[in-house]
Amino acid sequence: MDVLFKIISIAVITCIACMIVRAVRPDFAIIISIVGGIIILLYLLSYIGTVFDMFGFVFSTSGVNSSLYGIIFKIIGIGYLTEFAASICNDTGNGSLGDKVLLGGKIIILVMALPIVTSILKIVMEILPK
Repeated sequence: MDVLFKIISIAVITCIACMIVRAVRPDFAIIISIVGGIIILLYLLSYIGTVFDMFGFVFSTSGVNSSLYGIIFKIIGIGYLTEFAASICNDTGNGSLGDKVLLGGKIIILVMALPIVTSILKIVMEILPK
């Protein structure tokens, strides 16, 4: 809970700093926004490690192909990175560019998810009676 309050505090301070600086130097406001986002991500690194450990445990105990483990984390990473990039685009007034970044991320995620869908279909086909 302590980390959540730190994250909220950083976000509020970053927003206030951006509003103050934007009137004088709009280019610095963008940099402040990006730095604030990076600081928040750094606070979340330990939690991200916990998620990796938990997924590793689930995959090792379930017997699912370990190659799917990497694909899932790549998909999660792509989702977060595209959302972060789209937010930066929206913050800089380039909403349509942000939408294109999100679309690109979704298409890449869809392509990367195909081996997972194929694996699930194989499992389902093995379970169904012939």
